[in-house]
Amino acid sequence: MQLKEIRNIFHKELGGLYALEEINSFFYLLIEHHLGLERFILALKPDVTITKTEEQPLFEALSELKKFKPIQYIIGETSFMELDFAVNPDVLIPRPETEELVRWIIDDVKAFSGSKTAGEIKILDIGTGSGCIAIALAKNLPQAEVYALDVSESALKMARTNAIKNKVSIQFSHLSILNRPELSDKFDIIVSNPPYVREQEKVGMHSNVLDNEPSLALFVEDDNPLIFYKEIALFAKKHLNESGALYLEINQYLAKETEQLLKEHNFSEIELRKDMFDNDRMIKAVI
Repeated sequence: MQLKEIRNIFHKELGGLYALEEINSFFYLLIEHHLGLERFILALKPDVTITKTEEQPLFEALSELKKFKPIQYIIGETSFMELDFAVNPDVLIPRPETEELVRWIIDDVKAFSGSKTAGEIKILDIGTGSGCIAIALAKNLPQAEVYALDVSESALKMARTNAIKNKVSIQFSHLSILNRPELSDKFDIIVSNPPYVREQEKVGMHSNVLDNEPSLALFVEDDNPLIFYKEIALFAKKHLNESGALYLEINQYLAKETEQLLKEHNFSEIELRKDMFDNDRMIKAVI
């Protein structure tokens, strides 16, 4: 079948489900992933034809897209901070907003740690998931020792795979922050993107998230939505070095409550930042 015919089928089958630009993005990602073809192939060779064997994964992906399975899970990979990450339903798909949190840390470290030598900066990522935060920090801050923990062994398996894939050294631990772990190390930076979506917020969420991404990494009970932030704050008070910094991705609807919680735990220099969508999304505090 001609590739342009398959593209037309994608548009016909997905037209009522996704925007035009999104369908095009799906199609070109799939032909690049499965066939090694660049997105401009049809401009150069409009009559290019592929075999039945080559068609199969494209139509399998089309079937999954009709069920609103995220394209990242379909192809098993995504990009974060210009790095390639393997993903599956055991881990959240990294978001562009989280890249902004990582860039904030990188900028701060580069601005204030000029006197530090290799191994003198210690960073801990709590709830690492795919490892995207820890790995991006390790890749961009070669002077840092990076540690990461997660409650899910399946997520840690994926994170370890991604660390190898991106050629960085991370010390991973299978721990839950809710169990108040005691570590022998102290850190200059602790970062976390913990579960923060309240159950009541599910109403406004798309089924591709609700039906595919891990609930363990997303949701908290309505009556205790800051449970992870409370435990992280308690942990950080014990495990941050003097003048150490805590960076958190937060629920945009609970920004003031999160800020107040950090104040109650005697953090200072608290700074709240908005993301690219103008939502309160990240916060920094110093111990």
